[in-house]
Amino acid sequence: MSLLTTAAKPVHKESLYLIQLDGLRFLAVTLVMLDHWLGEQNRLPLGYFGVNLFFVLSGFLITRILIHSKQDDDRLQRSHGHSLRQFYIRRSLRIFPIYYLTLFILAAIGFQAARENLGWFLTYTQNIWIIIHQTWFGALDHLWSLAVEEQFYIFFPFLVLFIPLRRLPVALATLMTLSLVMRIYLFATDAPWMVQFVFMPTCLDAFGFGGVLAYLLVFHRDTFTKIVGNTGFLLISLALYIINVYLIGSTSTLRNVYTDVLERFLTSLLCFFIIGKSVIGYRGIVKYVLEHPVANYLGRVSYGLYLFHNLVFNYYHTPPDFITVRAWNRILRIWPELIGSGAEITLKFLFFYAITVALATISWYVVEKPFNALKSRFSY
Repeated sequence: MSLLTTAAKPVHKESLYLIQLDGLRFLAVTLVMLDHWLGEQNRLPLGYFGVNLFFVLSGFLITRILIHSKQDDDRLQRSHGHSLRQFYIRRSLRIFPIYYLTLFILAAIGFQAARENLGWFLTYTQNIWIIIHQTWFGALDHLWSLAVEEQFYIFFPFLVLFIPLRRLPVALATLMTLSLVMRIYLFATDAPWMVQFVFMPTCLDAFGFGGVLAYLLVFHRDTFTKIVGNTGFLLISLALYIINVYLIGSTSTLRNVYTDVLERFLTSLLCFFIIGKSVIGYRGIVKYVLEHPVANYLGRVSYGLYLFHNLVFNYYHTPPDFITVRAWNRILRIWPELIGSGAEITLKFLFFYAITVALATISWYVVEKPFNALKSRFSY
């Protein structure tokens, strides 16, 4: 049965909360933190994978929410403007308060990148600044991905709510194709590498994979289960990803088709199956990890972890006299036997992780959770 002719009603009204997705958020943000904290000690694209996992996950969750909202609008015979308004209010309550508070505090205390470029950050256009200036923000580098997500939110709800749902697969496929074609064009014309890395349109295949996952889950649950529940597909996508990572490392040029064109697509394909499998529910040790209360909590506060981790420490940008680095160096002076040992890297990571978790916990209970509670007033 065609995907294009069966969108009149969902086959299965699934639970909106999926516990293993919190575990995936925890893993995604931890990969990003490892990448930014280990620096040259790490040769794997951990941060890139973590960010793309977030993008695919966002595409999945947002598309699923919007599909259900549109169905409710049709059932109640009301304008889609209701769902559009609720979507933006709820997103704003979740994302804006701690983001803007952090920026204003950084600007007030004289944090250079925030003070000098505050307008770009406030308008979620910092990725455009990076493209224009061909450089980074230092400890605020990572905020480019938040700009990409917000720019995606500007147009995507209109797409889902105001086209027939039977046309959504074609729309998603078009976005994904355009993203891939744009990266091919940028690579062929030798455009600066940063463009394809931080430009929102070149990230659309990641969001598109998530959208396809949501569409299948809502309207074709059996097909969804057959595809993402097939371990063979997961292993094939993993093999393709590993081959691409190997080719990136073994190719003499720093920029090549594997980095500029295929990496995001193949990373997102693997994330498609990882997320899909978690919706069905992993078993065994993976289930234990993803559903563990610690992983669940860290996934819940992952936004704060992501927002603050580069401010706690960044291998490339944090000065040696920064408070967290001085605190770590003091530990090394107390236990000099750690220096150069295998335990040093692990303990250093755990030290910075603990600080970041503490900040994210304060953020969650003082700012994020109270604003989240307001979302109940703006139900879909």
